[in-house]
Amino acid sequence: MAAMLLFLFIAGCESASDAAGTIEANAAEAGARTLGVGYAAVRVSPSQVHEGNLILVNRKYPIEESAMPNDIVKLAGHMERIPGIGLLDGSIRLSESLAVKFAAMTKAAEADGVHHFMINSGFRDMDEQRELYAEKGGSYALPAGYSEHNAGLSLDIGSSLAAMENAPEGRWLQDNAWKYGFVLRYPKDKTDVTGIEYEPWHFRYVGLPHSFVMKNKNMVLEEYLDYLKKERSIRVTIGDDVYTITHYPVPEEGADVAVPASGSGEYELSGDNRDGVIVTVKLPPA
Repeated sequence: MAAMLLFLFIAGCESASDAAGTIEANAAEAGARTLGVGYAAVRVSPSQVHEGNLILVNRKYPIEESAMPNDIVKLAGHMERIPGIGLLDGSIRLSESLAVKFAAMTKAAEADGVHHFMINSGFRDMDEQRELYAEKGGSYALPAGYSEHNAGLSLDIGSSLAAMENAPEGRWLQDNAWKYGFVLRYPKDKTDVTGIEYEPWHFRYVGLPHSFVMKNKNMVLEEYLDYLKKERSIRVTIGDDVYTITHYPVPEEGADVAVPASGSGEYELSGDNRDGVIVTVKLPPA
């Protein structure tokens, strides 16, 4: 296996601070992708390429129906999950886990005096996406399976004060969403990469530290996944917390990936919905 590379910044964990970030790429760390002390091999199947918080869903890479979330709730019946948030209509659904993350972010915004958030769209199942595509056409909607709304990781956020590009809520999210693991999925300057016109309301959850890297390097998800694949492995320091992020290609027969053995750190595994998986490890304190 290839050697690990270092990637350092100062930001946050469940939420990140305003500390300036620094990036150091391509600094070798010997034995990083081998089974060193405290690591064990886990077999990854090809199906896992299509699951997780970092999956790419666009016109080229549809979501696998088996990877769609199973914790979807109608928000109108669970307003305690999103206190103080308005809904465009009572039919809006969201992944329960995403609702919790969104609520934590808007609570922080409220502490800054920004509190007129709305949810205009959330999760859509395949039938809903087909109906929307048939009604609106390809200039407005994507076919079933090719929309991030089918993945349960995105939502369209609005403001009761103004359009998002002019509202305090939009400006706050532009500056702070990354601290809570969210990114603006379709920025104005990346339409050539995403193939989607600027959508100042569409936010995607990828989690920290990924959201900081994307914000700091001005990358959308397509670019970030290319970056990880090229660098293969990076190291992230967030205050007192240290993470490693490693990309593994997964062929048809599956692949072994290195993860922490018991007591050697926490980890998350996500597919990229293309040809590999990303292992993000939070190392134990030194």
